[in-house]
Amino acid sequence: MTEGLSPRIEALRAHVREAAVELRTIGPEIDRDPTAIDRWLHLPAVDIMRGCTVPTEYLDRPLRIGGDTYDIRSCLEHVVTIEELSYGDAGFMLACPGPLMSGATIDALADDKQRHAYYQRMAGPEPTWTFFGLTEPAKGSAATELETALVPDGDGFRLTGGKRYVGNAAFAQLGVVFCRRAPGPLGIEAVLLDTDTPGFHAELVETVGLRGARISAIRFEDVRVERTQILGYQTLKPSRRGLVGAIRTLQRFRPVLAGTALGLSRAVLDHVHRQRPGLAGTARLRLAEAQDRLAAARARNYRVAQAIDAGQVRLDHVAGVKTRAAELAEYCTLVAADLLGPAALLEDPLLNRLYRDARAFEFMEGTGHIQRLAVFQGVLKGTFLD
Repeated sequence: MTEGLSPRIEALRAHVREAAVELRTIGPEIDRDPTAIDRWLHLPAVDIMRGCTVPTEYLDRPLRIGGDTYDIRSCLEHVVTIEELSYGDAGFMLACPGPLMSGATIDALADDKQRHAYYQRMAGPEPTWTFFGLTEPAKGSAATELETALVPDGDGFRLTGGKRYVGNAAFAQLGVVFCRRAPGPLGIEAVLLDTDTPGFHAELVETVGLRGARISAIRFEDVRVERTQILGYQTLKPSRRGLVGAIRTLQRFRPVLAGTALGLSRAVLDHVHRQRPGLAGTARLRLAEAQDRLAAARARNYRVAQAIDAGQVRLDHVAGVKTRAAELAEYCTLVAADLLGPAALLEDPLLNRLYRDARAFEFMEGTGHIQRLAVFQGVLKGTFLD
């Protein structure tokens, strides 16, 4: 049992870990062709992702383990689930249908009618892929500087502009788009958009690693948007709408992304141990040191997730766990390449894939530089404790 985690959480971990075992052999296929996920929709890991964070009242068969029912809506449950699936294969996990980040935005902003329609669709018989459209080509994920425009048009709006580096957008059926209806931070809105709407165009962006995420670029050409598609438009003040949704979603998902990176890190170190069980001397100490760093980062991430569940969201702490996990994933792959020999990256397909995948975490959900600024603010205030 991991120190500090309840039997309920450990039962969830064991269940997900078992479901993730077969992902390791499927990972190379997803890496070559991410659309191959369609061949594996029958797997238990896909069922977990489809129901992950969907309220149980919408599900015909919610996840039950022993006597407990799980919706994986707590941050800690989500972190543990994603960490174990990523240990199996992070690319496969990201290629799966399900709410992912768009669901967190729905929870933060949607009115009851919007929320009900969204989760009914997520729980429907057909798998639904979603996307979270924040990052722009010229502005990155700087939410207050968005240029994608929501322009009035009769009793509705027209959406124009573009997004880039958006997971699954080229294959999704539904997603959230952050855009600008008026100048200033209060002019930002979050729109729930079907991808079959005329004027919506998305295509894959070539990536070196983590190809299962199916990173995409989106172009909006006068896409029609009704007022009912603007999240919280009828129930929330402008100060509590679009920008708030982006911030809450990123805060909620950075520990989850850290879990993805930590699951990959654990897979790397375990692979080294299997390939070189007789390591001795300095090599053995290097592996042990990396394992210690991983254990510390996991414990820290769990504490931050527990704090979020308790309503204690600390920006510097959230940024710190994301940054540390991304750095650790890269570090572990470098240690592995050294310990397995100079030709390992060419001759070892698993290490090659993990090495490439690890480089993506630096850029996902806010770059390391942005996270370090948040950590530094906590240091200046004397509130960042490590």
